[in-house]
Amino acid sequence: MPDGPGLLPMSGAAAPLQWLTMGLLAVGLLGLSPALSLSLLAFGLAVLTALKLREARSLEERRVVALLQLVCAGLLAALRPELAPSLLQGLAILMALAGLLALELGAGPDWKALLRRSLQVLLAAMPIALVLFLLLPRLMPFTNFGAGQGMGAMTGLSDSMEPGSIARLAVSRQAAARVAFPLGGEPPPLEQRYWRVMVHERFDGRSWRSAAPSFARPAAGQPAPPPPPAAPGEGIQLWLIEPSGLAAVPWSGSGRPLSADLNLQRSGELLNRAPGSQRRVYALTEKSDQSGWRTAPPGPIDLLLPLGENPRLEALAAGWRRLGSNRERLDAATGWFRGQPFRYTLEPGALPRQAPLDHFLFESRLGFCGHYASAFTTLMRAAGVPARVVSGYRGGQWVQPVGGTGYVDLRQADAHAWSEVWLDGEGWRRVDPTAWAAGDPLARSGAAGAGSRAGGGPLDWIQQQWWGLDIAWARWWLGYDGEQQQALVARLLGDRSHLLGVVVLLAVAVSLAAGLGGLGWLGRRRRGDPLRLELERTLRAFARQGMAPAAGETLPVFAQRLQQRWPALSGPLEAFVAHYQQQRFAGVPGPIGRRQARRLGRALRRSLRAGNRSQNAVQREHP
Repeated sequence: MPDGPGLLPMSGAAAPLQWLTMGLLAVGLLGLSPALSLSLLAFGLAVLTALKLREARSLEERRVVALLQLVCAGLLAALRPELAPSLLQGLAILMALAGLLALELGAGPDWKALLRRSLQVLLAAMPIALVLFLLLPRLMPFTNFGAGQGMGAMTGLSDSMEPGSIARLAVSRQAAARVAFPLGGEPPPLEQRYWRVMVHERFDGRSWRSAAPSFARPAAGQPAPPPPPAAPGEGIQLWLIEPSGLAAVPWSGSGRPLSADLNLQRSGELLNRAPGSQRRVYALTEKSDQSGWRTAPPGPIDLLLPLGENPRLEALAAGWRRLGSNRERLDAATGWFRGQPFRYTLEPGALPRQAPLDHFLFESRLGFCGHYASAFTTLMRAAGVPARVVSGYRGGQWVQPVGGTGYVDLRQADAHAWSEVWLDGEGWRRVDPTAWAAGDPLARSGAAGAGSRAGGGPLDWIQQQWWGLDIAWARWWLGYDGEQQQALVARLLGDRSHLLGVVVLLAVAVSLAAGLGGLGWLGRRRRGDPLRLELERTLRAFARQGMAPAAGETLPVFAQRLQQRWPALSGPLEAFVAHYQQQRFAGVPGPIGRRQARRLGRALRRSLRAGNRSQNAVQREHP
């Protein structure tokens, strides 16, 4: 019984459904970054909603809780638009609607009926959601590969690189990024998969840093004009990268960004205006005729070198300075490097503070990619050749899901560093001295980066299949950005884009009418006495065989006539009639009684169809 006027008991279906909704919303909050103000807003709204649910007693208060839950789910959808969070948000919305329906209908714990009706409401709202998704201006998702310094570090990317201070490098298999190619396309060969991210130009004798702070987002000035869309038949790469804290994002070094949020720097860094603390999705064309960063002339910073830090290195490079061109100097350094007994290892030991690169080049000759890229780039600068260190990813595993788009899976273990040197008439050329070292993991086992890729088990396979679905979702949902929306409006309206508002209102009105009509039709299908509906379905099945009840004929009497025509149906007929009579006249039918009536009715109709098939077969054999 209610506790008083306007109060609700805490039993029934409404309270468990609303608390279940809060649990789903709490799970969705786990993936948010507290660095974003909207994340803090979502946390606060969820906490206030839970407190309101705990104290709510009246119907009006519980309605407010249901509406707050729907608002919280919508905010999470804006913050976390990926596939798994979207499925979780959809489930939370379904439960919130079921709880609201339980409040309005005063329903008991018949969760199946409530969830079915909530799903019908969601389906009725889909046409409006589709119209708004396609035509209303889209909001951008409000969204450290730290290779820390010290005696130990993990594979990954950072805005600085000081390999000499790292004695041991551990391999991290944490996900870094995925890149999908045009439908039906394949990635480049393994040895050509270099995905550049950071360009390190400043060198102080021990560490390399970027000339621009890559942990800062690009300066916010006037909004950049949207780039031209991809031409017909032009291949598109779709990137999905995990949170990194970096503004620079990976790319192949060729192609053209398809979003105004991507800013290609003169050095070849691709900056994304979206926050690096959230997962990001972006698209690029596969190829471009523009020379771009590759032919951008070097600056004085690309030759800066602290003299006297590594005297033996400088003496070796001094002999190459006498050669006539940068190409000859590069060939000389390449030949010398290939002739040395260098070895690749993840445990090279820390280099001394004094002349660290001299110790690496002429004594230990042990290191990983950071050592080789740093030493070779320094040699080139000492020889008078503009050079810089580039960090990014190398290789990656090609995954072809069972039912999705193929993609290259990049892990933190694929993090890599290499050199770029300037050659007159050619521009910036990639040189990877790590590939010359004995034991280089790419040549040894087909794995890339700082460590070999461990064999995948069943869990890895399941994860790869899920990521394939995630890529397809990103291509369809997150890949539909403002530029694609403007292209769609241009195709639909041409030079009459000022009529977009009228078109949206008309489309919403039509979608609303269609949704309400469909919802009403679904409701009418379920309206009425369930027992009576089941009886009418059974009577229609017999009427199609020429047997209908006479005026004033009771159900038991009609059943006797049916048994005379179909003796084999005596058992199912007696069971159905007995249950119907008992449920109809013994009180209000409960859920169990209604389910039993449906089961008996289906069994009776199946027996009727089976008997007719047997009778027809006999008639065909003995006409």
